[in-house]
Amino acid sequence: MQLWGIVDVAYRHTNNEGAGKDGLSKMIGGGMSQSRWGINVDEDLGGGSKALVVLENRLNADDGSVSTPFFQLSYVGLQGPYGRLTAGRQWNVLFDVVTSTYASFPYSPYMEAYKPELGMAVGARTSNMLKYTFATPDRSFVGSLQYSFDENNDTKALEAGLPASAAQVPAYVGSTLGGGAWQTAGGYLRYAANGFALGGGYMRTTLPGGTDVDAWTLGGSYRTGPWYFNTGYGLNKAKYETVTSTIQGFRNTVDRAILGQFWAGQTNGGFQPGDADKRQLFKVGVGYQLTPQLNLGAHYFRG
Repeated sequence: MQLWGIVDVAYRHTNNEGAGKDGLSKMIGGGMSQSRWGINVDEDLGGGSKALVVLENRLNADDGSVSTPFFQLSYVGLQGPYGRLTAGRQWNVLFDVVTSTYASFPYSPYMEAYKPELGMAVGARTSNMLKYTFATPDRSFVGSLQYSFDENNDTKALEAGLPASAAQVPAYVGSTLGGGAWQTAGGYLRYAANGFALGGGYMRTTLPGGTDVDAWTLGGSYRTGPWYFNTGYGLNKAKYETVTSTIQGFRNTVDRAILGQFWAGQTNGGFQPGDADKRQLFKVGVGYQLTPQLNLGAHYFRG
């Protein structure tokens, strides 16, 4: 068993932010990376098989509070000659392929910086998920398939109280984003050899109001000496039902709020909730490892 973690506090000043758009200075509980701790278990079962357990939680080191009242990752699994099967709250396939193939910050894909490519990963983590991961012996090809259960997570309880229950939408959105169950299905495939890496993934997510969100990503990178080049594309497309009743309009409103929160915040690009039904992102970047301690990089994003 391994107990691990990182504690990170930073001072940040951002221009054109704050109520008056005159700049905002603050201490944040995560500069290079979010503060977190975890437990990993890797138990040899013999015959080339082993049992796995992963628990991870996050905290705000600036004030000591926890980011969420539950574990961000919590899953168990079995790994053997034919791959690995895991069950629980895990990184989804879009997050896996982006961070392993064409992340803007390859030395720390989870760096607490502007990283809109992760905002395209539809929440990055998925609860109630089964994931099967496979690889060739030399790991030149790696792939994964996922499926998660919605467990009847829908808006019916709110619909029963319309119109008064409309005021409960913000709280409901917060609760379902905080570990709620959505039905998902998808997979990714990645190829890497001789410094090149190329990968793509697809995932369909059904939100509580019944909206299907199709998400695609494709990208690649190349490493040679201290140089790192990367490029990628991502798409999120929401297929809202045509509004033919008050209830359907309410369902779409809830789903728009959830989808918007996937993109909200400075780190994920700052798109606003409800600004579009279809979002695309193109990115290209270059990095140079000047010294073992200093990495220089420049990235261009168009959303």
